[in-house]
Amino acid sequence: MPERNARRSSKAGLPPGTLVHLGRHVAEKATLTIISYSKDTCRVRETTSLEECFAFIDPSMVTWINIDAVNDAKTVEAIGKHFNLHPLLLEDIMNTGQRPKMDEYEDHLFLVLKMLLINVDTRSPEADQISFVLGRNYLVTFLERQSDVFLPAKERLQTESSRIRKSGPDYLLYTLVDIIVDNYFAIIDKGSEILDELESKVIAGAQRETLIEIQKRKRDFIFLRKSISPLRDVLLALQRKDTSLVSPSLIMFFRDIGDHSVHVIDSIETAREMLSGMLDIYLSSVSNRLNEVMKVLTIISTIFIPLTFIAGVYGMNFHNMPEIGWPYGYYASLVLMAFVVITMLIFFRKKKWF
Repeated sequence: MPERNARRSSKAGLPPGTLVHLGRHVAEKATLTIISYSKDTCRVRETTSLEECFAFIDPSMVTWINIDAVNDAKTVEAIGKHFNLHPLLLEDIMNTGQRPKMDEYEDHLFLVLKMLLINVDTRSPEADQISFVLGRNYLVTFLERQSDVFLPAKERLQTESSRIRKSGPDYLLYTLVDIIVDNYFAIIDKGSEILDELESKVIAGAQRETLIEIQKRKRDFIFLRKSISPLRDVLLALQRKDTSLVSPSLIMFFRDIGDHSVHVIDSIETAREMLSGMLDIYLSSVSNRLNEVMKVLTIISTIFIPLTFIAGVYGMNFHNMPEIGWPYGYYASLVLMAFVVITMLIFFRKKKWF
């Protein structure tokens, strides 16, 4: 959190719309992938040149431009000028700490979503921001770093019979959003596997490392909820019939994605409840272990109380105590002590106190 605040503080005092990159991933040069397609043809070009990118755009075809480095302010600014994008929109693209949202402008829509992945080393989720700009005959996507997340959509565009080729950029937007949401299920499944392992550890015994792991996973699922929960509002906005850039025939498709997002959010809430239950089990285990220790110590102390009394009585050393001069007094006191201990142990055993 301090790191995030430090990055945000770097924009303090700058005018609105100033393009300053706020994010974890930095690339030397943005790579642009341009796909122009229609029912009959699909052309693909990958370049780092903005001039070549704009020259490749065919106004008679649907164009998808994918940019994989939002830290390149010159590239983002040039794309914004070409498509007449608002400066605040460009600012949000470069600020990768945005929550999922949708803004509607006069001739384009702006969407921000989170692409989730699992860190191999920490097994914790991470989020990359993906920004979408939907126009009349184009879709521009901005990724934080190079990724093959949209590879299935690119492969489907190569198939002449695919529905994407026969539809507009709004259907392409639906396809990409659907890919992102479907990936959420894979992240949740991975998180469920981790929870199953953690549950086994909790049941096996209360260890401090287990408590640390529980707290870590609670933070992970809070992060997931924060990254996914606002998606419902975005999808509801896309389902509005007054959104002119989205075909009415796609409302049912976005509604289906909305149902998937609700299922994902429910799974996250269930996981959080499971973690709360694991924490309760852990605290109960610690309490039970403490009670067992205290029970043993209490039994030992109870056994030694009468022995201490006997030893104290015969440790007073008064001259007219007859047992002091008895040759077998010492052995008799030991036998008495042993009898008391055995009697108490039998009593505790009958009571099932141990």
